[in-house]
Amino acid sequence: MSLLLTACSTNGNNNAANSKTDTNTGTYGEETYHAIMAIPLLQGEPKDMQLVEDELNKLVKEKINVSLDLIPISIGNWTQQTNLMLSSGEKLDLLLTGTGTYASQAATGKIIPIDELLKGPGKGVAEALGEKYISATKISGKVYGVSSIHDLAQNYSYAMRKDLVDKYKIDTTDIKTLDDVEKVLQIIKENEPNLTPIVPGGAGSSVSMLVGYNQYDLLGDGVGVLMDRNELKVTNLYESSEYKAFLTKFHDWYTKGYILRDAATNQIVPNQLVKAGKVFSYLTNGKPGFDAQESRAAGMEMVSAELNGPTVSTNDVTGFMWAIARNSENAEKAMEVLNLFYTDKEVINLINWGIEGKHYQKVKGDIIDFAPGVDATNTGYMPNWDWLTGNTYLSYIYKGGDPEIWEKTKEFNDTASPAKALGFIFNIEPVKNEYTAIMNVTNQYKVGLESGTLDPEVVLPQFIEKLKEAGIDKVIAEKQKQLDEWAQANNVK
Repeated sequence: MSLLLTACSTNGNNNAANSKTDTNTGTYGEETYHAIMAIPLLQGEPKDMQLVEDELNKLVKEKINVSLDLIPISIGNWTQQTNLMLSSGEKLDLLLTGTGTYASQAATGKIIPIDELLKGPGKGVAEALGEKYISATKISGKVYGVSSIHDLAQNYSYAMRKDLVDKYKIDTTDIKTLDDVEKVLQIIKENEPNLTPIVPGGAGSSVSMLVGYNQYDLLGDGVGVLMDRNELKVTNLYESSEYKAFLTKFHDWYTKGYILRDAATNQIVPNQLVKAGKVFSYLTNGKPGFDAQESRAAGMEMVSAELNGPTVSTNDVTGFMWAIARNSENAEKAMEVLNLFYTDKEVINLINWGIEGKHYQKVKGDIIDFAPGVDATNTGYMPNWDWLTGNTYLSYIYKGGDPEIWEKTKEFNDTASPAKALGFIFNIEPVKNEYTAIMNVTNQYKVGLESGTLDPEVVLPQFIEKLKEAGIDKVIAEKQKQLDEWAQANNVK
């Protein structure tokens, strides 16, 4: 992963970056392009969203002669609404894609190849990301999306309210396994009757107690995984004894009242449930600076315990990527907008933190704090998406955060244990009918099982049977075939 290499004002592909434009035309008289950018909301829409968007538009118009319309969409409705936008022909330039949608959107032509654009108007994106992480997203030799620059590895962590950790003298250094987590849940259940001990990570269709559990390489979608990250044998995870053991444990937690009762239908991200005083903890992906990030989002101090060390797989790199929709009327201009989010410090901090003096204030250097009279409970702008908007290494750091966070994040990425299949992306086209059927089955069963809600003794056999009927064995065989071909082509043994 490359650190910051250049700012937009010095990028040769943005010659108009420092030139003023009038309200209708650019530096050379070209018409202002109106770009549409869909972006996911992890919580309610900030009340000052329009104010920030107006200021952002001033910058983008001045730098590249584009008016930018942000379309915030609830994370719970994200997949359905963006697929509708892509399928209907509605104008859309930029959108977030990632694990579970990236390969299918590329295969069906809903997003376009951007290799050539990364050599021109997106050169700053390519330089900031580096060839390693650009190449890891290739499908059949072409790049359809670029990862946001953040922690591109993951560990499995357990996040908790620090006030209650201190109150009950919980030693976080002793929490290393799910059995250790269970002991903590029992303490909270017995002593805090009005508080739910734990909520699954994610919201909406991503609800799972297994979110971030990275002992396996999910190979993009979990439909055929590498149980051993150092081997290239594709296995049906859902038939494994390990998977059943996890589900059994989580269902036991659910029946004991440890897990949020409506976990399977919950549409609210975990840190916001903590903020609302409903839950104590959650399982999630950790990273350097995680505790400070979650503390800001939750409005109270959080602390986490790392359950396993950092690893990196294709899923981690392709988890959150920006792509250009085929519905874009000007892909070059769309890429120019994206380039700003990877190279321009002024732009990235405006969309991440809002308006200086109103939402935040500078403390020293790149350290910021809430503006006078503002905190996490009353700020008009705290979308908590600094990790997905582009190049987070350009982002300011909130007071209390680690001033060396970006150096540590780079080290975290560089030292993470790589999966053997890093860079492999499955092309569903040869088995798209079976794949669609499998997705319908997983949508029906997976959240209920992985949230602990459903009894695996009863429901897991039904889930496996439905997957078989949908053609999962055929898909796994095709994935193994493609993986073998990829390994041969890339000299992976």
